[in-house]
Amino acid sequence: MAGVKQSVLTTIFSYLGVIVGYVNLLWLFPYVLSPEQIGLFKTVQDIALLLVPFAQLGIGHGITRFFPRIKGNEFAFFSFSIVMATIGFFIVATLFYVFKTSIINAFAENAPEVNHFLIVALLITFFSLMNSILEAFSRSFLKIAIPSLIRDVFLRIFMALLVIGYFVSLYTFTNMIWGMGMVYLAAMISMVFYMKKEGIIKIDLNWEGISSPFKKEFLQYGLITLLGTAGALLIMKIDSIMVSSMIGLDANAIYTIGFSIAVVIEMPRRAISQVAMPVISEMFAKNQLTGINALYKKIAINQLLICLLIFLLIWVNIENLYHFVPNRAIYEQGKWVVLLIGLGKITDVIFSVNGEIIVFSKFYTFNITATLLMSAAVIIFNLMLIPLYGIEGAALASLIAMLCYNLVKYFYIKIRLGFNPFTPGVFLILIAGVLSWAISYYLIPTSAYVLLDILIRSGIVTAVYLLLVHLFKAAPETETMVFQKFKDVIHQLRRN
Repeated sequence: MAGVKQSVLTTIFSYLGVIVGYVNLLWLFPYVLSPEQIGLFKTVQDIALLLVPFAQLGIGHGITRFFPRIKGNEFAFFSFSIVMATIGFFIVATLFYVFKTSIINAFAENAPEVNHFLIVALLITFFSLMNSILEAFSRSFLKIAIPSLIRDVFLRIFMALLVIGYFVSLYTFTNMIWGMGMVYLAAMISMVFYMKKEGIIKIDLNWEGISSPFKKEFLQYGLITLLGTAGALLIMKIDSIMVSSMIGLDANAIYTIGFSIAVVIEMPRRAISQVAMPVISEMFAKNQLTGINALYKKIAINQLLICLLIFLLIWVNIENLYHFVPNRAIYEQGKWVVLLIGLGKITDVIFSVNGEIIVFSKFYTFNITATLLMSAAVIIFNLMLIPLYGIEGAALASLIAMLCYNLVKYFYIKIRLGFNPFTPGVFLILIAGVLSWAISYYLIPTSAYVLLDILIRSGIVTAVYLLLVHLFKAAPETETMVFQKFKDVIHQLRRN
């Protein structure tokens, strides 16, 4: 029950963060900053976040996997992980310095401003790295809601305040970019205070209780999963960086806003994944393979049911969403980015928690092969498609890469473990989604009043979608659970 509560709170905080993020990227940033400034802001941030998994050395997933085996020495394990992550950061920083000339040359022609803030990227990398380790330990204690609040809400509010400070001339744009590092520092400090309050953080440098074989296995696992984790993020972040280096910062601003509209689709999946990871790890530890397969199927149905509806509501209202963006004529060029990235996110959702299952199974080394292939593929796709189609080419490259990546993982899990996320309900939900979109596109007239059009279009699409899901009996268990919860709430209200 505690896990369900944490999942619900995490979802709420995730969507609260989405609202703040939408205000930031769809209104505040375009109102205050020029497209080039937005592109620079996001490029520096994306470079930093791309470096985090390399600096982490795969320790994040390792913490979740090995935590059940370290009872009684949790805080020594925590301290050991922090030290290893710090070493990882210095390795990455050293390599960053060694290849600094190549990095500078990549941005010199189309985005030279980025090269002035590479140190800021490293600062953000360090603070995000520490935050990821703190989150991993908090997650291992099944405390995921407040970390989500800090990551998804507080961080975005601090970013908004940072931009507002620049708007009212408290500091220069250069100082604002440097301030991003302080924002990530504030997030890290918030995590420390929360974990201290919960009694789940303590520095313990007495590592005698952690055996040498355990340390070796833990670090080997981390290094093996490093490429998987880093590659997955590379697939998601490299497009933005390549758009800046190959086209320019203004194009990246357009791309980033389109991408940010689409990324909300996967928020429920992220929340479900945060709860599912320790559960899957524990089930593998107990060899409960049948239970994992059942969870695989259940998650596929439930997250598709929610995420597809969000995708529909975004796409049928895409013109309306861009209506509220300052300098709309510039940024609405990214609407096809929304569609392509949105389809990519739905691809991730359909294939359920395949990545999490591989990471916590005995076949976790396969992540190296799959991710290296897909990382190479996404770079090649971007190099081929960006010159041909611009920002839409970058989005198409991401879609193709996500589809291929998920297909490879699906077939591997199917062959090795015999697991399959697909049930008839998955395909019935997809049919319900297509029919709901068709009704909006062909039968609902466009209103001149934007807010009214959003309400009418969203209401009809939601009603049709849920009705079709019900008539198709696509997710009967979910319906039963929702109705039972509704009855419980009504009963509780009547009692009060």
